[in-house]
Amino acid sequence: MRLSGINSLIILLALATAPPSVAQQPTAPGTIPFEIYQLDNGLEVILAQDHSVPVVAVDVWYHVGAANERPGLTGFAHLFEHMMFQGSENVEKGEHMQLVERAGGSMNGSTAVDRTNYFETLPANRLNLGLWLEADRMRSLAITAENLENQREVVKEERRLRVDNAPYGVSIRSSLSTVPYNSETCFAYGHETIGSMDDLNAADPADVQRFFNVYYAPGNATLAVVGDFDPDRVRTLIEEYFAEIPAGPPVPEVECEQPFSDLPVQKTFQDANANLPALFLTYGLPAAGSPDVYPLRLLAAVLAGGESSRLHQRLVREEQSALQVLSVPDFRKGPGILLIGAIANQGVEPAQIEAVVEEELATVRAEGISAAELEKAKNQYRSQVIRQLQTALGKAEALHQANMLYGDPAAVRTDLAKTLAVSLEDIQRVAVEYLTPDNRATVITEPAPAAKE
Repeated sequence: MRLSGINSLIILLALATAPPSVAQQPTAPGTIPFEIYQLDNGLEVILAQDHSVPVVAVDVWYHVGAANERPGLTGFAHLFEHMMFQGSENVEKGEHMQLVERAGGSMNGSTAVDRTNYFETLPANRLNLGLWLEADRMRSLAITAENLENQREVVKEERRLRVDNAPYGVSIRSSLSTVPYNSETCFAYGHETIGSMDDLNAADPADVQRFFNVYYAPGNATLAVVGDFDPDRVRTLIEEYFAEIPAGPPVPEVECEQPFSDLPVQKTFQDANANLPALFLTYGLPAAGSPDVYPLRLLAAVLAGGESSRLHQRLVREEQSALQVLSVPDFRKGPGILLIGAIANQGVEPAQIEAVVEEELATVRAEGISAAELEKAKNQYRSQVIRQLQTALGKAEALHQANMLYGDPAAVRTDLAKTLAVSLEDIQRVAVEYLTPDNRATVITEPAPAAKE
């Protein structure tokens, strides 16, 4: 039996949530001392000193993701993740990566529903390089027909590899977007981050330039610098490199009305790349600013967060009806979701797995969970936070996440405390409110014969 589909499922879910909100949430009081200020052009700056190792992280978040896209122009946020490495006024195509690597650093970027980030981790004495590179492409990205065509083909191939031709790829992407959300009333979250082939094919340099002018400007960005630096020198460099970049026009508000008005809903996909059936259940959740996020985060761990979780024990170990189960809570600026997924074992129908999942959820709604389960989930989350905050980049991402989701990086000091304060009653209450059959999108994957050449 081929198990490549299982491995692909893990990779796809990691990419789909890019990165998961659970690993990105902020932490306990006083852990990350920081200061925040704003340049005249609107650029937010977060500075956090950490002299434990001679390393700095330069991390820019543009407040644009799939949620900012419009019908007919999808995939632009993800396209720009690639376009931003195609050169600028003082940096040749591909040179950004070369300069960082030659300095002994690393770099990357990622696209999510609500933001796109670009970051470098560098030796402390090369901080100026990271700041200069980010400023140069913010000010003068090389948007040409040649670069657009090149990166359009890269993104299209990425879609083929990760979605269209990957086991469970279409099911997973649909479970995170088009199936649970009403695409007409909440297009912002009701379409795929990677975009459609038709929209990518139709994009022209003028469309791309307009997108850049609106969303890739200082007034729509936050720069975090974390690590071993002198604050006076950093402020001087930031002023020198970024202050003269125009602020940019006002950014249109994200529109999302009645996001889950189509629930409950069920859809079945025939997948020629999957050799086993699969079940994906997506529940509509509130936005990240809701206090219900904290118990929902822990409940997701209790249900399918590791081998000792309820659904793993029941489906994988005891009944052996599933090869793998998982839960992905995705908390967003707008309405979020919880995805519970399982790959069925040979000869097991998705309906059998669905019945077990609902039985376990009904038990939680009626009886709650045990004190031991709650404590284990809290320990798991505490461990995730501690691991993240061991690096300069991890701290930068935590500050950014708090700033984006809660409107203030100071929330980094309270998130863990609020999570650890969750009670058994809180867990049962959110299970009753959100994890019900009426608030669920069901996606079933059925293996289909591969198309003949």
